[in-house]
Amino acid sequence: MVMRADDMIDRRHLRRKLTFWRVAALLIAAIGIAAASTWLYGDELGTATNHIAKVKIEGTIVESDELLQRLEKIRKSKSVKGVILSIDSPGGTTAGGEAIFDAVRRIADEKPVVAQVGALAASAGYMVASATEHIVARQTSIVGSIGVLVQYPDISGLMDKLGVKLEEIKSSPLKAEPSPFKPTSDEARAMIRSMILDSYNWFIGLVQERRPLTHEQVMALADGSVFTGRQALEKKLVDELGGEHEAVQWLSSKGVDKKLKVIEWKPTRSGASLLLDSSLGQAVSRALGVPNPGDDIIRKIGAERLFLDGLVSLWHP
Repeated sequence: MVMRADDMIDRRHLRRKLTFWRVAALLIAAIGIAAASTWLYGDELGTATNHIAKVKIEGTIVESDELLQRLEKIRKSKSVKGVILSIDSPGGTTAGGEAIFDAVRRIADEKPVVAQVGALAASAGYMVASATEHIVARQTSIVGSIGVLVQYPDISGLMDKLGVKLEEIKSSPLKAEPSPFKPTSDEARAMIRSMILDSYNWFIGLVQERRPLTHEQVMALADGSVFTGRQALEKKLVDELGGEHEAVQWLSSKGVDKKLKVIEWKPTRSGASLLLDSSLGQAVSRALGVPNPGDDIIRKIGAERLFLDGLVSLWHP
């Protein structure tokens, strides 16, 4: 009996050691794969291989520090010979579009940049596209929606039905206006409209500066209308119909070797998140008994549009 008990204890120790070394082996393999990827893809990842950088601008646009840093790394990268912005966005915050626009213009001062529109480049999405030197769109892409808006709910009627009353004391009549808790005053409407028109005129100025259009032509297009890619080409909002192939061909006309590999510069993540997002990382997660983080459901369904603050350049039917 003593020998059997000792055998059982030894077996348990052996199993623990095996589990430890299995997890350690998986972690070492993951680090090796990450290091290999680091060596293969991009200057920020430690390679000098010449390539065409591709950056996806998808979903609702906001001011993202990570994206702006990624664009700056692309600008500084000696191995990046040209840039493709792959855009599929209904727009987002006006400030977010402005920040990306400025970052793209800094890149364009040093290397050729082309926009490739997928299903949609509307409002702030089109603002970003206009920062490039050439815009390629599909025949059935949706392009345009040049404009700015502010939206807010008015729940004062509901409050009346519920018998709820809001009391407030403020320093001046326009403080914290407009408010969802009461009808908007004429003064508040005038204040918001003045702010919107100022940003709208700024947006129009960007389009006029970047596209071969007169002020009058831009004004005729900047009524919030959206256009198909074919209509946008006719109206000079885009330069060419097609996809990534045409984008690469345009880059080659600017001296970029069209045989260079197109490499997507994906969002930078910590080593831990890279590990957990990989299939190997999922295996490690299972071995360690911890859950694997899933996709952001709110971002996937586009519900983040409901929570945008500030001036918005967004198209949503």
